[in-house]
Amino acid sequence: MELNFLTAEELAAALRAGEVSSVELTDEAIARIERDDKAINSICVPDFDRARAAAHDADQARARGEDRPLLGIPVTVKESYDIAGLPTTWGMPPHRDYIPAEDAVQVSRIKAAGAVVLGKTNVPLGLQDIQSFNEIYGTTNNPWDHDRTPGGSSGGSAAALASGFGALSIGSDIAGSLRTPAHFCGVYAHKPTLGLVAHRGMVPPTAPALPTRSDLAVVGPMARTARDLTLLLDVMAGPDPLTLGVAHDVTLPPARHERLRDFRVLVLDDHPLIPTGSAVRAGIARVADALVDGGAHVERHSPLLPDLTEAAVLYTHLLFSGFSGSFPLEAYEQLRTQAAGLDAADQSLDAARLRGMAFSHRNWIEADSRRELHRHGWRRLFTEFDAVVCPITPTP
Repeated sequence: MELNFLTAEELAAALRAGEVSSVELTDEAIARIERDDKAINSICVPDFDRARAAAHDADQARARGEDRPLLGIPVTVKESYDIAGLPTTWGMPPHRDYIPAEDAVQVSRIKAAGAVVLGKTNVPLGLQDIQSFNEIYGTTNNPWDHDRTPGGSSGGSAAALASGFGALSIGSDIAGSLRTPAHFCGVYAHKPTLGLVAHRGMVPPTAPALPTRSDLAVVGPMARTARDLTLLLDVMAGPDPLTLGVAHDVTLPPARHERLRDFRVLVLDDHPLIPTGSAVRAGIARVADALVDGGAHVERHSPLLPDLTEAAVLYTHLLFSGFSGSFPLEAYEQLRTQAAGLDAADQSLDAARLRGMAFSHRNWIEADSRRELHRHGWRRLFTEFDAVVCPITPTP
């Protein structure tokens, strides 16, 4: 197999064994990007000169006997993260020339772990779409079929991984931005628990890089295997050193079980608000069958499952109330008027979006309290199950 498609875990082992150098890995990755990315357009901001210098430094460090989790491994970074000396635009043309002076905390962490950053990956305008197009960098295509999308908003990262442009990437997610591109490109992503991974410096252009905590958005790892997600999450996890990180750090627990037959799994292949396509349902069925064949205890129903319709409406309220917080007062008042005119019986998601955008602080507190009830419901479910298997999106 080509070096470009080895896992990060395999590359780390080869580097430790002296079978390959970081300079060789980096040169091969750059050559592949220069050859293949014209048709895919995933690497929107290459940083090859600094990548080669970092690879040389990694080889020198290893020669001195150093060993770090990502030492010498080529990676990419979603465009929305600040990297000193490179543009951070979020795909917004007015900010095409904005260049931050400092790295985002996660960029600093992967560099400290020894990663070689090849460049930044493409995103949709404002990170708000399930495809990856903006007027600055153009359209990113799905590597498997250039007429299809790789998803969004971390679509450039997913496409880069599927194309062999680096072994790892870091992305972000508020409404599927890690999970949907991974699903569309056949790679892996993990949306961490809120608060587990610091995201200072993953902010819109010109916004101050403060150690604030978003209500719903997270940053997280992307890779070509689940084991590589573990490797990268261990590097990324932990509080911001400017806040809680002053006093404590994080040690993630081991998996509950080592053998597949010891796992208790709930399989859900449909959602009450949208049907699942036959291809995705068939994929879920194959996973369920493999779990059963491996001896796992598999269920398809549980009275402990929180109400998925209520959860969808609640999430929509919280998400869109966050969006409208930055709207001009006049626009917000118009939304409140429109929301007040909704039929009380209208419980559609369109109505939920409008109601969410018109939320008062009191409304938000009520929704947050219901959210805590749902969280508690999931805690109860996970005393009976170790995992829930379900579709990422209803269609390929």
